[in-house]
Amino acid sequence: MSLPHVARRSLSVSSRRVLCTADRSCNVTCLDQRLPVPLAASSSTSILLSLIRDKLAPIVTCRPFLMQLAASTVKTTAADILIQTVAEKKSFEEIDWRRTSIFTGFGFVYLGGFQWWLLINKYKQWFPSMKRFSALPFKEKLRCKEGLIDGMKMVLFDITVHSPMIYFPTYYSLKEFVGGHKWNPADWIKDGLAKYSANASEDLTAMVLVTVPSDCIQVMMPLQTRMLFRHFVSFFWTAYVSFSRGALEDDEEEDGKAPTCSSGLHPSGILAGQTVANT
Repeated sequence: MSLPHVARRSLSVSSRRVLCTADRSCNVTCLDQRLPVPLAASSSTSILLSLIRDKLAPIVTCRPFLMQLAASTVKTTAADILIQTVAEKKSFEEIDWRRTSIFTGFGFVYLGGFQWWLLINKYKQWFPSMKRFSALPFKEKLRCKEGLIDGMKMVLFDITVHSPMIYFPTYYSLKEFVGGHKWNPADWIKDGLAKYSANASEDLTAMVLVTVPSDCIQVMMPLQTRMLFRHFVSFFWTAYVSFSRGALEDDEEEDGKAPTCSSGLHPSGILAGQTVANT
């Protein structure tokens, strides 16, 4: 297909503009309009952006779970490979693919699967205004008292229940499974919780510093993009910590003592304090 023909077809593409207003109880009134999208016939960049928008946007809107699940899996895998090759200075041939596969599974099952169930599905039940609030324009959100209060509750739940009571225990237990020398699941949990207890002060402080501002932005976003934002922040925060802190600390010493992790990093390089890595 020639470029001019693609351009002529793109001229007929339409986009949607949804104008919404809301009262203080977050009752939404929307007007859906279809608008023509003017494209320059000679602009291949405009055509490419239009095609990306028209193909990707419907997936994000109509299949948000699958989109964020893929993003979480790819992000966690890429973060582990990045940290092994950059922070730990391994060559590509030296990469521990078993370790990477473990965190690929963690990104798929926990970060992409469990977190969607908890932070989207269960939040809809626990915080009734969440769906209505997410559909409002930003200015209307600032006037929606019920939605703002529920948003504050979501942030508090994340930093007082989800992260310290669910994410970290799972996180450290998986760490023992990946880097430990025992094969009893009860030992993974026991040893993981012991290391979590030793690192709790630093880990929870880091978690609050990362999660509070990130969650405050997240609760103001459209529902279908919230988890994508969470995974996005998680990846770059992990990369930042890897570059700024240098190589990871050595694994458990022969004396059997559980080492502390002052940088909040476990063997995969994922920051223990990031619930956006929970993202």
